[in-house]
Amino acid sequence: MEIRHLRSFVVLAEERHFGRAAARLHIAQPALSQQLRRLEHELGVTLLDRSTRRVDLTEAGRLLQTRALRMLAEMDRTTGDLEALAAGLAGTVRLGFVGTATYDVLPQVARRVRAELPEVHLELHGELLGPALLDALVAGDLDLAVLRPGPGAPDGVVLRELRTEPLVAVLPAQHRLAGADAVEVAELAGEPLVTHPSGHRSSMQPRVLDAFRRAGLEPDLIEVGETGTLVVFVAAGLGVGLVPASVRALRLDGVAYVPLAGPAEEVTLALAHRPEPGAAVTRVAELVAEVARPD
Repeated sequence: MEIRHLRSFVVLAEERHFGRAAARLHIAQPALSQQLRRLEHELGVTLLDRSTRRVDLTEAGRLLQTRALRMLAEMDRTTGDLEALAAGLAGTVRLGFVGTATYDVLPQVARRVRAELPEVHLELHGELLGPALLDALVAGDLDLAVLRPGPGAPDGVVLRELRTEPLVAVLPAQHRLAGADAVEVAELAGEPLVTHPSGHRSSMQPRVLDAFRRAGLEPDLIEVGETGTLVVFVAAGLGVGLVPASVRALRLDGVAYVPLAGPAEEVTLALAHRPEPGAAVTRVAELVAEVARPD
């Protein structure tokens, strides 16, 4: 059974007149009659009562009209959905964020996608560490990851730099330097340092320790798994920290963010994905890049 034959039958069932139906379909009347005969032959039933001057539907014709309207409507919806999927206007995109990008980039991306790509479903995963994001990307559990890149990307991952931003000190609100215009890293000597995990679990800790070592410091470390926890620990007076400037979007009572004096200590934010991402992933990636673009 061909779809075009069903469409022709539906029009004929509405018009109850071969001439008018053929005109609506932009085909010759003999061609319409031939399509109907083929449809009846394929189904093994008579669809039209041709015994009178008026074209009437048989019982089989009335049943097919009802079912054909449903089938064609579903076919049209399916065609539209597939076109939207191919154009990147529909689908599911799984997007993960490193902790330091969870507070400013994630909310903006979610709002932009909701407004501009309402048929795209976002699965958002925040407060993750860079190596874990890369592992999830390689395993196929994520489509996009916003992270702080390490020294190299694993095979099968494409990295796109989004921006660089300075590190800032995060201090307890009652700290002696909390109200300063800027702070030297050397002024944090003797303070416990709250950091992301060591080893290969985070790309942030090596950057922070490098800044302290250039100042001649080897601080005692308090390691935490999430940026939000890091800031909470500082608010509790357990130590100080260095975080990317975007973490200032996490407004928490009991902490102060103070710029670092001297040459900027900068970290990079990047977008990672597998080669040849789908259309919806590509559209969301462009929105992420716009949101994260430096001011």
